[in-house]
Amino acid sequence: MLPAVEQVAQSLRDEILSGAIASGTRLGEAELATRLSVSRTPIREALSRLAAEGLVELQPNRGARVASWTKEQLQEIFELRLRLEPYAVRQAVPKLTDDKLAELDELAETMLRGGGRDLTQLVDLNRRFHGMFIEAAGSQPLAGALKNVTHAAVVHQNFAVYPPDAMARSLNHHVEMVAAARAGDGDWAEAVMRAHLYNARATMIGGDR
Repeated sequence: MLPAVEQVAQSLRDEILSGAIASGTRLGEAELATRLSVSRTPIREALSRLAAEGLVELQPNRGARVASWTKEQLQEIFELRLRLEPYAVRQAVPKLTDDKLAELDELAETMLRGGGRDLTQLVDLNRRFHGMFIEAAGSQPLAGALKNVTHAAVVHQNFAVYPPDAMARSLNHHVEMVAAARAGDGDWAEAVMRAHLYNARATMIGGDR
């Protein structure tokens, strides 16, 4: 069984990344302690961990809240992702085993079949899909650099505002990335990831200005 701090951190992390706790929401220690049936000490430590991951903001004399970002900050975050995540995908392609490819294929096809109708499921599947490529790249510095910027986009992202054409592009990008990985073509996979991020950026914040 996980220690209380890790259980609390994982529970809150899942709720934040799934959108169950919205960006900007205040996280009161007393309320969380009651809801999660723990003392305030593990709550406080878990919030500090999540702050280090970029998911929570700790404000002096005002407590904690789920992180939020301005449009300018999100533009910077996407710029970082566009530089790092396509490179991670390229690095991952030759390292993906048949089992991992099958898992990625199942994730992509499940998202495509769902068509974005179950948004809670979509957020989880999307997070797992991107995370598998980042993990497969096999670089701890790269994974660490990407963790905060991908968390930021996931917390801010609201698939409910995706118009049908943008949603269709996003879901089909996942399928195409797996096809590129199966073909062993890192250039192709990198290009699809870049297009995928441009689509997300244009939908969320309007692209370059």
